[in-house]
Amino acid sequence: MDDRRPRLPSVRRFAPEEGSHGSSSAPGAPREADESGVEESGAQAPALGTPARDEADTTTGAGETPSPEELRSRLRLVEAGPPDPAGTADSADPADPADPADPAGPVGSAASSDAAGQASGEPGSWKAERASRWSARISRFWGFMEGGSAHTNFWLVLGSTLALTAIGLTMVLSSSSVDAFGDSGSSFTLFTRQAMWAVGGLLGMLVISRLPDRSLGLLGWVLMILSGILLALVVFTPLGHEVNGSRNWIRIGSIGGQPSELAKLALVLWGAAVLTRKGRLVRRFVHWAMPLVLPGTLSILLLVLLGGDLGTSLIILLMVGTLLFTVGVSWRYFVVTAASAVIAVLLLAWTSANRLFRIQAWLGMNCDHASDPCHQSQQGIYALATGGFWGVGLGQSRQKWHYIPEVENDFILTVLGEELGLLGTLVVLLLFGALIVGIFRIAANSDDRFARLACMGIAAWLVGQAFINIGMVTGLLPVIGVPLPFISYGGSALTCALLAVGVVLNFAHRRRRQERAQDPADPREAAPADVATSAEGPAPAPSAPARAPRGAPPSVSLPTAHRRRPARIRLGAGDDRKKADTP
Repeated sequence: MDDRRPRLPSVRRFAPEEGSHGSSSAPGAPREADESGVEESGAQAPALGTPARDEADTTTGAGETPSPEELRSRLRLVEAGPPDPAGTADSADPADPADPADPAGPVGSAASSDAAGQASGEPGSWKAERASRWSARISRFWGFMEGGSAHTNFWLVLGSTLALTAIGLTMVLSSSSVDAFGDSGSSFTLFTRQAMWAVGGLLGMLVISRLPDRSLGLLGWVLMILSGILLALVVFTPLGHEVNGSRNWIRIGSIGGQPSELAKLALVLWGAAVLTRKGRLVRRFVHWAMPLVLPGTLSILLLVLLGGDLGTSLIILLMVGTLLFTVGVSWRYFVVTAASAVIAVLLLAWTSANRLFRIQAWLGMNCDHASDPCHQSQQGIYALATGGFWGVGLGQSRQKWHYIPEVENDFILTVLGEELGLLGTLVVLLLFGALIVGIFRIAANSDDRFARLACMGIAAWLVGQAFINIGMVTGLLPVIGVPLPFISYGGSALTCALLAVGVVLNFAHRRRRQERAQDPADPREAAPADVATSAEGPAPAPSAPARAPRGAPPSVSLPTAHRRRPARIRLGAGDDRKKADTP
């Protein structure tokens, strides 16, 4: 078997000629000592006296060790074989890339081209390949984010919302059963209230998803006025109710709620309607600042801050900033606005003793205080650590037995992590991710500016609120009282979140109708009118195209969904023939 592995020729030592240094070669002794066995491959080395061997001898000398370049050149000569004076045999091409024994094959050529590219100042091919791979990955990611049919996106949003609502009701029942039984004698008190709010929210979501297109903008104006009136009643009248240092609740009889949650939905719909009405003028400072920022957003923000709700204020700023970013406002305004917002938040935290106390507890500066401000966050971490990966079991939480304050509200994720473990927590996070992906797809596939703005504002609302709550529970952020959407106890928060999802489903349903109109499932032409007949008989039917012989392949094959079904033509009343089918 021919061994094609490259072998470097060894240095050949020749016996000295007769008379030199008084020595002579022994009779019968070989004149060359081949230490590498090159002749085993079947190729013969150039004989003495050939030009190649004379050149090699004059270059290196009889007793000198050749350089690696010279060894490679000798290897090429050895593998090429003796010269063919007749020219009948073609010698092997030393630069043939298919030859694995050729050192100047693919690897050598790639290295030489890379070296040549570096010598000429051009980047190497590996950099271009890495850039192309990253470009392909980004393209696939954006293709995934913007892809999907309207039908798929509709059910992606609806399915994840229903799943999160069901998990939220289950966790409210599990986390509030102990406190509810101690207060009212029934473990289902808070669960029943939350379930009633959930049913109302689902009905409202269904109604909003079927509203006409232009009704959503009008609904935004109505909700904006209503939420402003309710917030004013909370701040300036005795109807306002203070809970945990924040006056953001209104109670009329036995019914209570947070008008700030309704203000979020109002700002999204009203802001999207105003920016859509502005058109291209929205890129100017005056047009995007008025009336969206001033007086709209600032008036709502001022009423919320007067009630002491800093968490809702941050969500409102995030929502309005997302609307302005989506509409294409310049970056320099965002830098100035973000700097102003950070300064305002620091001032609000510094001027409020309750907020400053919470920030110090988050930093661990006053954990030895008599009121034990670090107790809630520490017990939440203990609950998450106790759950492990699989959890201790549904309803088996130990930290809900009066160890964690407000366990069914802001810290409900700790009970979820303890009972369902890390696996259940990841399922909730994946459901939130699916919901946001569905909303983003609906916004990307919509050709309506109002729909895009409203979807992005709602996505910022839900994502921002979930991020703040999870960061607060895990200790990444201070405790500022922001509920987890669809999971935490709170009827007004759950209902408004479901109504916001209903707005998104309205846009998805509209897109489904557009796709059905463009590509109907069963396209048919209208039934033709009766063919007029004459005294001689019926009018001749339209000429049908010639049919191909049986067994012959059709010339054009249309998809089944686009093939026209044959239309039946009603013949005259005096004709006894059967009805003819024409394509």
